[in-house]
Amino acid sequence: MEEMLKVGVIASTHGVRGEVKVFPTTDDPARFKGLKEVMLDAGKETIPLEIENVKFFKQFVILKFKGIDNINDIERYRKCPLMVTRENAVALGEGEYFVADMIGMEIVTEDGERFGTLKDVLRTGANDVYVIESAKHGEVLIPAIKECVLNVDIEERRMRIHLMDGLI
Repeated sequence: MEEMLKVGVIASTHGVRGEVKVFPTTDDPARFKGLKEVMLDAGKETIPLEIENVKFFKQFVILKFKGIDNINDIERYRKCPLMVTRENAVALGEGEYFVADMIGMEIVTEDGERFGTLKDVLRTGANDVYVIESAKHGEVLIPAIKECVLNVDIEERRMRIHLMDGLI
């Protein structure tokens, strides 16, 4: 399982005083209000940043980090992900999973036959859709509904599915 979870990506700077526009990759952008610290993934290093202020603008979260008071200090980190430790992640309800824990898991049919590998999770209005790469069928889209997804085992990294008529 991933130790660090992505909650956003720095899209651009905001003003000249070191604020950034963050595109949230979390289901609940309001969660930034409760965060005290994020980890900036700068590629070769991970930099802890203390959040000083949080605002919201359209689909973005505007963050001000303590000690970064100039546009030049933060501009080089555009397009860098912001991460949180698992301890700072949101609590999950029953039947909820972090996408990072699911990507790459083995997909098997209800008969136990290997079907493919989970490559991505698409967010739609009604329900998520799982993108499965199958050697036999190519890319297959499976809705994340109880009629199709029979079991998800994060520890074993395996998902058991029922292939409804018309899905392949």
